[in-house]
Amino acid sequence: MRVGTDRNGGGNIDLPQILSGKVRELYDAGDDRLLMVASNRVSAFDVIMKEAISNKGRVLTAMTVYWCGEMADVVPGTLLAADPAEIAAALPDQTVPAEWAGRAMLVRRAEMLQLECIVRGYLAGQAHEEYEKSGTVHGTPMPPGLKIGDRLEEPIFTPSTKAEAGHDINIDFAAAVDLVGAEAAGQARDICLELYRRAAARAAEVGFILADTKFELGYVDGTLSLCDEVCTPDSSRLWPADQVVPGTTPPAYDKQPLRDWLAAQPWDRTPPPPALPDDVTSALSQRYVAAYERVTGLSLDDWYGATA
Repeated sequence: MRVGTDRNGGGNIDLPQILSGKVRELYDAGDDRLLMVASNRVSAFDVIMKEAISNKGRVLTAMTVYWCGEMADVVPGTLLAADPAEIAAALPDQTVPAEWAGRAMLVRRAEMLQLECIVRGYLAGQAHEEYEKSGTVHGTPMPPGLKIGDRLEEPIFTPSTKAEAGHDINIDFAAAVDLVGAEAAGQARDICLELYRRAAARAAEVGFILADTKFELGYVDGTLSLCDEVCTPDSSRLWPADQVVPGTTPPAYDKQPLRDWLAAQPWDRTPPPPALPDDVTSALSQRYVAAYERVTGLSLDDWYGATA
C-alpha cells in the first residue's frame, strides 16, 4: 500500500503504510524512520470497538513524549519529533494531514525485541485470573492468599510473546531467555523494572498507583531502546490510590471501565463487539485526559492538536 489512510481522523499521506494496528497507523518515512499515528480507536480483549474515544490519540502521544523525556537517562528512545512543524520539516515532500497534529510521532526504526515487556507491581488482570486458577503469575508460583488489588512484595517482570496475530501468550523468564537469549532478556528485565519504579514513584506523587505497565523495546544501532507508547492508559493500569480496596476491582484510569462493561455483556469476545453507549465512551475520554494531566502536571489543552 502506497498511500496511507488514518481510519479515525481523516487524511491521506503519500508514504508506504507498514501497519494498520488496533490503535496505530505506521508509515515508512524513509531514512530508517517511521511515522506513527495514534488513532482514537479503542480495543479490548484484542477486539477493536466501533466507536472512537475523543482525545485518546492525543493523550497517548503526549504521555509517551512526556515519559520518553523522563526516562531518557535510563534507556535511549526512538522518538525524533512530535511537534507538527518539526515533523513537516523532516518530511518536506509530504503533506502531513492537519488532523494528525498531536497524534503523530516521527521515530527511528528499530529491530523489535520479540517480547511484550510487562512489569507488575500489583495483582490484576490476566495475572489475577491465572493466580486464581493455579497460584502462579506467568507460571511463577506466588504467595498464597493474594487478592485482586494486592501489592506484590516486589515488582515482577512478566513477559509475553509478541504475536503477529491473535493473542499474546504469557511466559516465564526462562521462556523469554529461550526466545531472545539470556543477555537480551536480562537487559530487558533490568531496564523495564527501573522504568516501572520510576513511573510508579511519579504516579504515587499525584495519588495514583501504577498497578502494571507494558514496555516495548527494540535495537537501534545495536542498542536496546524504548519504542512505541510509554506508560499510557492503554499500556498500563492506573488506579486512584485512595480507592483501592484489595479484593475488589479498582476504578482504574485506563481501559478497565470498558473491560468491565464488556464483561457484563452477552458477548464472546470475538468480532463484532457490542455498540458502546455514550456514557462509556465519554467516561473513557475523561479518564484518559485526567490521567495525562494528573501524572504530567500539564494541560492537554496545551498539547498539539487542541481545538477551540
